[in-house]
Amino acid sequence: VQLVESGGGLVQPGGSLRLSCAASGDIDGIYAMAWYRQAPEKQRELVARITTGNTINYADSVKGRFTISRDNAKMTVDLQMNSLKPEDTAIYYCHVLKWGTNYWGRGTQVTVSS
Repeated sequence: VQLVESGGGLVQPGGSLRLSCAASGDIDGIYAMAWYRQAPEKQRELVARITTGNTINYADSVKGRFTISRDNAKMTVDLQMNSLKPEDTAIYYCHVLKWGTNYWGRGTQVTVSS
């Protein structure tokens, strides 16, 4: 499974960004798709996760601001990020879980700064 992220960049506080991730390769059996992030000198953390059955989980810090969505036909997962804060600055990674195996994208930088 190959994952390619897009949509990162620099945005002012209060602004919005939309991240997209496309999965390709042997995509049969993908169960969960998710976004993680890692800020400098911090551990990687789950931002949002969506399963094949559309069960969704969000980190408390992004609830009400971020929305995850998934297109099973295209095997893509998007993250709409609104009301961005400086503390959202991080590298955002796409992740999928398939038959107990984790797959990661290379990451896309999101910087929230005035």
